[in-house]
Amino acid sequence: MVMDYLTGNWQKASSSQIYAIPLINALFSEVNPIPIKYALNKIGFNCGIPRLPLVELSEKNKNKIDFLLNNWL
Repeated sequence: MVMDYLTGNWQKASSSQIYAIPLINALFSEVNPIPIKYALNKIGFNCGIPRLPLVELSEKNKNKIDFLLNNWL
């Protein structure tokens, strides 16, 4: 998306941004960094779990992020 924008392909960059909105919204569904750490772990970056007082992502939001990652990546 960034490279498309920087190389002047604004329409493709804009389309990518719009396509990513559901995933972006899901990544802000709970307090940061809980959803981000979950998503990074799912795509292969071992980030561990959030430290207290933060807790793991809710099952509902795990399912939502899993669905979006499977369809987005």
